[in-house]
This record gives sequence, C-alpha cells and structure tokens, in this order.
Amino acid sequence: MPDSQGLALQAWRGLREDAEAPALSLIEMPITDEAQDSERAARALCAAGAGCLVVLGGDGTVRAVSKGAGEVPIVALSTGTNNVLPSFVEGTVAGLAAAAVARGLVPLHEVALRHKWLEIAIEGEPLDRALVDVALVRGRWRGARAVWNIADVRWVIVTRADPTQVGISSIAGTFGALSPQEPAALALRLGAEAPRRVLAVIAPGVAVWVGVAEMRRMAMNETLPLMAEEPLAIALDGEREHFLNPSQRLDITLRGDGPWIVEVPRVLRALAKGGQLQVCSSS
Repeated sequence: MPDSQGLALQAWRGLREDAEAPALSLIEMPITDEAQDSERAARALCAAGAGCLVVLGGDGTVRAVSKGAGEVPIVALSTGTNNVLPSFVEGTVAGLAAAAVARGLVPLHEVALRHKWLEIAIEGEPLDRALVDVALVRGRWRGARAVWNIADVRWVIVTRADPTQVGISSIAGTFGALSPQEPAALALRLGAEAPRRVLAVIAPGVAVWVGVAEMRRMAMNETLPLMAEEPLAIALDGEREHFLNPSQRLDITLRGDGPWIVEVPRVLRALAKGGQLQVCSSS
C-alpha cells in the first residue's frame, strides 16, 4: 500500500535491489490519509489474490482493513494508539507466520480466531462496525478522533475485556476478563454520580476513576437499542467516526462472523510440531 510519507516506496526500492527478493509492486490508488485508504488497499490486495494481510497499526487500523479483507486472514501487529486486538510480535516471526498462512501450510481454523464484531445501525440502517469497542461520547466534534476525556463517555460496549489492557475496553476489564472466544459482549453505562467506581488505564500513563451506573451482558446476535438524549459522537475502536442527534436510535448488535485474526505463536508452534521448520539432508 502506498502512503503519504513514502515508506512503502523506500521499502520497495530497497527490496528491488535484492536479486533474491520476490517481485513487488505498489497498489495504484489515491491516498487521502483517511481510514478508507486501508479499506481500499485491503480490497485491492484481496482482488490480487493475497493469502494473508499484514497490518501495522492499532485497533482502528485493523477495523478499517477488516472491512475490505473479507475471508482473507489478518496478521495484526501493534503500532497504534489503541492496541487491544493487535499483538506485539517480532517482525520476522510475524512474516514467517503470514507466509505459512498464505501458502496454506497450516489449517486456518487451528491458528486463527474468527473475531467478534459490533454492527452499528442508526434508525435501523446499518452504518459501520467495531471489532473491540463502541463508545458514545458527549458532543458533536471529532477533534483528534481519539477519546481521552472519560467524563464525556456515556456508554461503552466491548467484545473483549482484560484488566491488563490499555484503552476504553479496560473499563469493562475491571470487572474481569471477557475472552475473544467467548460468544458475548459487555455494555456499560457510565456516570460520574454512579455509586460504583472502577480504576481503569485508558491510555499510557493515564489511570482514572470511572463511575459505572449499569452493566449488562449481550449474547451473540443480540441487539442493544440506545436512544440519544443529547448530541453524541460514536467512537469505534477508540476513534470518533459518526454522530447521533437527540432522539435518534442507535442499534448495536453482536456478530460472530468477523475477520480471521491470525495468532502468530500458534502458527509457529504448528509448524514446529509438523516438522516444517526442519530440513534433513540425505547422507
């Protein structure tokens, strides 16, 4: 994928000088520096026959790529602001795993997770998706997109929660873990005056007390209808993307047929177990 900083072009030029490097080309597409670039690139790669997509970014970037990836699996590497879904994995190891998946050397269902997602609809019309969390934030401004002021957050709905993670989903993590494999989501209504308060790490170096007025569990394919009582921004995987007007209804539905997310350690262990990382020469 091309980029406005020319990083892909520099990598392409460096690899082009290596006689043993595979044939490479940049996708011919306009660059807008918006999330749609990642979605458009994913669609182009899939159309070209890609067997696995490697994504460098955070939850928002993986979400954008997943919208264009279809059934093509994703290796998500953590380099973003919110990094609940992507993993910190050494690049060479991740590359080996991606190549093994792309070549079909390991059964996909044994090394990848079919991730849950939250379908977003306004007044019954499907609008967008989130892979990790949805937050309803007071106001109608995007600003830097990222959500920093928890006092403005009215609702948080998450597909996964872990007290060791950083970000909006860590609020739900204070009540215990919700694994990516579990067919459920958690919805929390926040309020500064709520009698129950939890300590959550919402950003690196930022731990805050958050009032939780209500928590409910959502089953797979269950819809949570929420009515806006004031202007609200809809943040998807940590970034403001859409807006609600007062008296508009937002429907959030938990789905189970999201993108295939490759778990790199499982791929390497499967290769090792199958002897595919070994070569025996005949004497």
